[in-house]
Amino acid sequence: MTYRAIEWDNGVLRLIDQRKLPAETLYIDYTDYRAVAVAIREMVVRGAPAIGATAAYGLALAARSSTTPDVAALRRDLEIAAGVLRGSRPTAVNLFTAINQVMARAADTGLTTPDALREAVLTEAHAVADAEVQANRQIGLNALPLVPDPATIIHHCNTGALATVDYGTALGVIRAAHEHGKRVQVLVDETRPRLQGARLTSWELKQLGIPHRVIADGASGHFMRTEGVDLCVVGCDRVAANGDTANKIGTYNLAVVAHENGVPFYVVGPTTTIDMNTPTGDDIEIEERPAEEVTHIRGQQITPDGIDVGNPAFDVTPARYITAIITERGIVYPPFEENLREIMHADQGRQPG
Repeated sequence: MTYRAIEWDNGVLRLIDQRKLPAETLYIDYTDYRAVAVAIREMVVRGAPAIGATAAYGLALAARSSTTPDVAALRRDLEIAAGVLRGSRPTAVNLFTAINQVMARAADTGLTTPDALREAVLTEAHAVADAEVQANRQIGLNALPLVPDPATIIHHCNTGALATVDYGTALGVIRAAHEHGKRVQVLVDETRPRLQGARLTSWELKQLGIPHRVIADGASGHFMRTEGVDLCVVGCDRVAANGDTANKIGTYNLAVVAHENGVPFYVVGPTTTIDMNTPTGDDIEIEERPAEEVTHIRGQQITPDGIDVGNPAFDVTPARYITAIITERGIVYPPFEENLREIMHADQGRQPG
């Protein structure tokens, strides 16, 4: 790839500004964890795996910038930073999983000097990012038998390297099929209101040379009925223990239309996105974002003044509409409550369900 969504370079966290794509490829350098939290909240970086890795590196920045000579004080500084980063966005569980992983490493009593603690935090942040990439690649391989040749695939939002550190989850399924010689054609939902499909997924597919067409979100049923679609693939920001899945707004609509037309609907994500502590989708906090995302496009107002706006960033797709959940550990089929529990305790490579 000619781009990298997240990079660590000698004490600097570099993020590609996804708000500027596709018109401009702009990188922003960060040295302060507070600015990293703002970058997550304002969607400079987005996508559940990517914001998890970004938050992990935010803690590495916090450790690096703390000047205390005392290990206990450094741990307190990290706790403060973790709290700020946890507050940046509420729905994607990867954010909290990554922070907890780094903080667990920081709590190791064997780290008796500030420098040792700083090094351990950075090493753990690298491990978070590297694990996401390896999981993505394995997900693509696991999904290969599900993709016919040729295949027409509907994809919602953006789940490529931009959203996942590298390679991609749902877009990684498409990418792996393409790289293995399968003839894929992608219908890309534009994904209102922030147009991640039209702006980001189309940009990534163009980089990869994968044939695709951008369609309006409301057009998916038309294409399923008139042209035929082989499968839908979407990412996930949090999968509840019963299989209910929170993902970008519009996913639920797509799942219902796919069900009506007999099209397999696959949720794709690493096991870091599965939250066994959240019983159902009703227990997932849904982020409400600013009204301007709906009332304006690229700074141009498209609605009358003074109107009410509802702008949930995510919706929850009930498990009954999901054909399977594709993870790096295998493909999980219903009954999800039983099989998700099994996969979360399974060894790598074992495929429950």
